Amino acid sequence: MNPKVAPQQRFGFWDSMDTGVASAAALLTGMGIVILFSTSAHLGGQLFSPIFQRHVGAVCMGLILLLGTCLVPLQRIRQLAVPLWCLSLLLLTATFFLGREVNGAQRWLAIPGVGFSFQPVEFMKLATVLALAAHLSPKDSRPISAPRDWFPALIIALPPALLLLLQPDFGNAVITLLLGVSLLFVAGAPLRLFVIPGLAGASLVGGYIAMNPYAIARVTAFRHAWETSQAGGFQLVQSFVAFARGGILGVGLGNGRQKLGYLPEAHTDFILSAVAEELGLIGVLLVIGGFAWLLISGSRIARNSPSRFATLLAFGCTLLIALPGAINIAVVTGAIPTKGLTLPLLSYGRTSIIASAIAVGLLLNVARQQQLSPEKPAPARSDKNKRRTESKKRGTHKKTAGRTSARGRRA
Repeated sequence: MNPKVAPQQRFGFWDSMDTGVASAAALLTGMGIVILFSTSAHLGGQLFSPIFQRHVGAVCMGLILLLGTCLVPLQRIRQLAVPLWCLSLLLLTATFFLGREVNGAQRWLAIPGVGFSFQPVEFMKLATVLALAAHLSPKDSRPISAPRDWFPALIIALPPALLLLLQPDFGNAVITLLLGVSLLFVAGAPLRLFVIPGLAGASLVGGYIAMNPYAIARVTAFRHAWETSQAGGFQLVQSFVAFARGGILGVGLGNGRQKLGYLPEAHTDFILSAVAEELGLIGVLLVIGGFAWLLISGSRIARNSPSRFATLLAFGCTLLIALPGAINIAVVTGAIPTKGLTLPLLSYGRTSIIASAIAVGLLLNVARQQQLSPEKPAPARSDKNKRRTESKKRGTHKKTAGRTSARGRRA
């Protein structure tokens, strides 16, 4: 055997697959299929309801796109980042003129002739991660502190967030901004850069809630859920009931009652409540553990990435799934007001499933590139202090050597 075989020839496709991310995504997707079968069986009057069939179809399409995304070179993905962001922004803008209104928000675009509607926001968030990673990746040689470095990042994150607020879609607007802030921080922006924007953002959030009756109603229902259990707090209270009925082991798959009209959106935003009722605390911990394992595995991939673009892309795709997951879990348990966000990889929502699958595929792509062409990992934020310490040591060594040579000359 020739010992100089290229790394690409030593690893097969499946050998280079990151088992941590793949197993976490498979666990969450599998649990989503099982629990969605249970929560939607009564909706279509047949064993496999139309909702369940559409969900499985989206999972299959997402799997194909996931595998395809794994094979696209990262350099090509980087070249497509800005065009995809522009296209996604155009589609998001089109919802104001051609969109279909659902539950008081105009978020959907229909594809004529095929009976398929999608939410451009899901692709907009993914495209924002790609564009931010592409913009911030050339800054390896200097910290992100000057306006010329971070102002274009604001131009990338702010327009979609403002459009989402106008739909209105407050939850996804906040997630888009948090993705931008997180990637700026990982790219090396100093904490002081976020102080004034953070205070301004908090003020704007307060003003937005005060000026929008639907947002005030959600906050009121959150603070006084039991007092408004027959009005705005109905959904949250029924979620509490589902958790209480489930106990430790649950009432059994298919035996839940809350899905029978008591808990609205049991197959979408509040699918974790259905998990809690039928699979109990054990099922909930499996879901939380799946997201935690995905976050840990994705962060490890980002940490070991050989380039700044790969690092930011991996971290952004990890947050794209973990952040909405954490917010959804907080909503259904009553920790924060309702946001209208699905639970990635579990909830019904074809656009969300497909976009999440592409994000997982990009994450696996970065991990695969590490296996195929291992290089020195890109420097992370935590390495800055180490580099400063080493430079100080070198400076001290030079000064000491200078003083020693001066003494020698005087002697």
